[in-house]
Amino acid sequence: MSDTKTVSPLRQRMIEDMAARKLNPHTQRGHISSCKRFAAWLKRSPDTATPDEVRRFQLHLIESGASICNRNRIMTGVRFLFRVTLRRHDLAAEVWHIKEPQKLPPVLSREEVKRVLIMATSLQARAMLTLAYGCGLRAGEVVRLRAGDIDSEQMIIRIVQSKGLKDRHVMLPAEVLDLLRQWWKARPTAYDAGLAPEQRWLFPGRRKRRPLTTRQFGRLFKQAAKAAGLRKTLSLHTLRHSFATHLLERGTDIRVIQALLGHEKLETTARYTRVATGLISKIESPLDGLSGPRRKRARQDTEKPPAP
Repeated sequence: MSDTKTVSPLRQRMIEDMAARKLNPHTQRGHISSCKRFAAWLKRSPDTATPDEVRRFQLHLIESGASICNRNRIMTGVRFLFRVTLRRHDLAAEVWHIKEPQKLPPVLSREEVKRVLIMATSLQARAMLTLAYGCGLRAGEVVRLRAGDIDSEQMIIRIVQSKGLKDRHVMLPAEVLDLLRQWWKARPTAYDAGLAPEQRWLFPGRRKRRPLTTRQFGRLFKQAAKAAGLRKTLSLHTLRHSFATHLLERGTDIRVIQALLGHEKLETTARYTRVATGLISKIESPLDGLSGPRRKRARQDTEKPPAP
């Protein structure tokens, strides 16, 4: 787990364990980085750690100011090393996770989304941002789109092997299709040679046969948001949050939204009910019933009926 270029046998074994379980490359890099941080604090190989040292390392992370999210992420990587690679379940049992505070995702109003799309700096940026909001796509899903994923006859887009290694379909709005057709005529074609038309990236990057990176896409969003005069702390994922929230406010069934977003659990989608301000503001409070006119109780006739 040292910083030298030579890969230690322990690190190599952990890499093989992660590859065998088909962990995402980003996850693998994160786990290796976490174990390197633990080894640097320990000042020796992690396979010699004691349960007390695992406990003290977690206290060190908290005292050093690591956020709850980062602290949990680091310990997830360390626990994988203990539980899977080293088979040290006594050490893995010393790892605990802290419950993260649940925060409301940032959501733009429809007018703010419109300003962002209008202020996009180029046709490419406008097409990509419109895709992200209009179809509820993640940044990585937008940049990895190929021409063959666009089905203009059925008006759907196929998302191939996204998060969780799942395929799904989303709708293809007419405005998005029009923008994509404009962009297809203007897109750079330097690296198209030898590729079938349906295999070509919609948004090719600067490297040969590679798409635009999510980092570059994020910069396009930041530029458009700044030009639109938005001062909120936003990320590209805000467009996906806004897509889900606006559909919910329009009365779209939450299970349909779940399928469009590709969420495995309904609870993940249900969090948007907490930020759907249009939906919340229409709910009638029980207080409203207190201020209304009181119904008069029917007077009971206590007199005896007249004798026949």
